[in-house]
Amino acid sequence: MKNKKPLSGVIFYCIVLVLVLIVMYSGLRILESTVFHKGQSSGSTIESRTIIRDGISYYPRQDITVVMLIGIDQFGEVVDSGSYNNDGAADMVALIIFDETNKETRVLCLNRDTMMDIPVLGIGGKPAGSIKGQLALSHSYGSGLEDSCENTQKAVSDFLYGLTIDYYISINMDAIKMLNDAVGGVTVTVTEDFSQIDGSLPVGEVTLMGDQAITFVRSRYGVGDQLNLSRMERQKEYMQGFMKALLEKKDSVTFAADTYEAVDPYMVTDCSSTVMNDLLQRYGDFPIVEIVSPEGENVMADYYQFYADEEKLDSLILRLFYSVK
Repeated sequence: MKNKKPLSGVIFYCIVLVLVLIVMYSGLRILESTVFHKGQSSGSTIESRTIIRDGISYYPRQDITVVMLIGIDQFGEVVDSGSYNNDGAADMVALIIFDETNKETRVLCLNRDTMMDIPVLGIGGKPAGSIKGQLALSHSYGSGLEDSCENTQKAVSDFLYGLTIDYYISINMDAIKMLNDAVGGVTVTVTEDFSQIDGSLPVGEVTLMGDQAITFVRSRYGVGDQLNLSRMERQKEYMQGFMKALLEKKDSVTFAADTYEAVDPYMVTDCSSTVMNDLLQRYGDFPIVEIVSPEGENVMADYYQFYADEEKLDSLILRLFYSVK
């Protein structure tokens, strides 16, 4: 179990920034006025999902709200692929867990190489069973819009024992560069050798600009041990640097509007502006007390595969999403 001491507020502000951007995004994209209402599972549903371990019964928590953030490995604006397949892989998947009882937030980061059952869409976009594959591939089924996000949502839900994921937010790669430059660049400490792919990223302290930001958070082939676990550590490093730069923009009157205008075409979400405003009102002050990832084993076959340790994953799921009955 990770240390429960509250983490640096920079991660919280990063989440808030994303939510604020989505509020503006949703206000223009979604016309209906949706009242915030988190669906509650019926008693029979809770009973059917009760899990027993060592004689102890656990049932799904009804006091949490889960928002899934998806980073898509694709450039350009979000577009409809015109079919039920697309080229956008889910390179980053994180669940933001708002705990209403304890007034705190946790983040569960999932390795994009995690092997799991992936729902498959067939002719007409209808469900056509599932395959065993990387989590990242789940988004490639669908048009690249809401249906792809929903496919990733289902894959993650099934992997986590049928977890209810209340909302999703996805964002394309170009948005990283735009957000990076909007805050005037992000300073990070480069600890791996990027010389094979970008000579402008020497080891040491570097202020990332433009495409450098994408290279830093996205690359893994030809960098270090090439594992996604190492890339996830760089993404955490980047997030901290980004937030430091963002806080310097907090008093800017035009920053939010200008950033929204730049990022708007690169996002997909199922949240209305009303819902996002309510999320911010309800959970905006909850401190982030933990960021955790499932433990497991990396295997290199025809492609990188990550297999979560089933026993440890079971304990993690019960701790984050279940209560003792």
